[in-house]
Amino acid sequence: MTFLTVSGGVTAAAGFKAAALHAGIKYSDADKLDLALVLSDQPAAAAGVYTLNQYAAAPVQWCRQVTAEGLAYGFIVNSGIANTVTGAEGLSRAKAMAQVAADIAGCPAEQILVCSTGVIGPQIPMEKVWSAAPALREGLSKEAGGKAALAIMTTDTVAKEAAITFTLGGKSVTLGGMAKGSGMIMPNMATMLAFITTDAAIAPALLQKALRQATDVSFNMICVDGDTSTNDSFIVLANGMAGNPLIEEENEDYQTFAAALTEVAISLAKKIAADGEGASHFLEVRVLQGRTWQDAKKIAKAVVASNLVKAAFFGQDANWGRIACAAGYSGADFDPEKVDITLSSAAGAETVMRAGTGLLFDEAAAAKILAEKEITVTIDLHDGEAETTAWGCDLTYDYVKINGDYRS
Repeated sequence: MTFLTVSGGVTAAAGFKAAALHAGIKYSDADKLDLALVLSDQPAAAAGVYTLNQYAAAPVQWCRQVTAEGLAYGFIVNSGIANTVTGAEGLSRAKAMAQVAADIAGCPAEQILVCSTGVIGPQIPMEKVWSAAPALREGLSKEAGGKAALAIMTTDTVAKEAAITFTLGGKSVTLGGMAKGSGMIMPNMATMLAFITTDAAIAPALLQKALRQATDVSFNMICVDGDTSTNDSFIVLANGMAGNPLIEEENEDYQTFAAALTEVAISLAKKIAADGEGASHFLEVRVLQGRTWQDAKKIAKAVVASNLVKAAFFGQDANWGRIACAAGYSGADFDPEKVDITLSSAAGAETVMRAGTGLLFDEAAAAKILAEKEITVTIDLHDGEAETTAWGCDLTYDYVKINGDYRS
């Protein structure tokens, strides 16, 4: 199947418009966008996966109810305040945010999703959201998708967008999205905030299934710092405006759609990992020939999440023992005496361990490999046919600086 990359992000698909502005929810800087709205011209099938953190944010609680019904017109998102650990009042304010968007869309509040990101504890200043409503209504346009991607950022240094087109049931279909995330990245469902919209026609139950499949190999395979956010949400809307035959069973069209959704999810997930707070290196960990996919996943996630591994890559130190150690405590079932480890980048490749034993390798060549921005660790288990990939970043001094004064 062929996927063509296009521009447009979360409004690339037919029938989706966005608006974004500075509402002053937390930020005093008038140039800082902090409120975004994305709406579909017609009702869309809705699916979502959310944080497993016991302190799930009020917007997460609201969204779970909306996606359980499988239908939504769009979503409203703020940055700066997380609306988490805010009690019944926080949930009331999440519903009030939904009502603001619903009044603009002309639908019930229960058909609007709400997401928030930022500092835990404060209540959303609803008077600022209400004041922003007229400008949100007037600002809705297809061209504002990029502004929406900026408005959802907190410590992110770049906006994260992706979009593709492909053929489905003889019709041209577009699928695009945006995401935010830089810190508190160790997903156990999705990660931080991610939104994908499409003009494909697909039943809500199958959309939910495709979403979970995509999540497992994308957002659930990244790590920046080992923290799972209270607000993690990954939401997909499909409004059917491409005119393809409705996907109601797991046929060839479903497989194509699921592959496209996974393609965009992986693209967004990698952008989050690459933009980890303070990061200087993007890390890819590939595990090959595992006994099962779960075994391969355990090793890949353990290595990419290891603070010792991350620190070694920050220091450009080919300390392969830390990689082997993380694989060993991962809980995966494998034979340690069969494992090879190779480090590679645009500067070349160096095998540092073979058949479970460390090798004498060229330290100077390894240092050049680790000096590159993007580095790949390949762990070949020689123990089966399963493989997977995880993504992350190094751990730098700047990570501590950023999080030492996050509320300032």
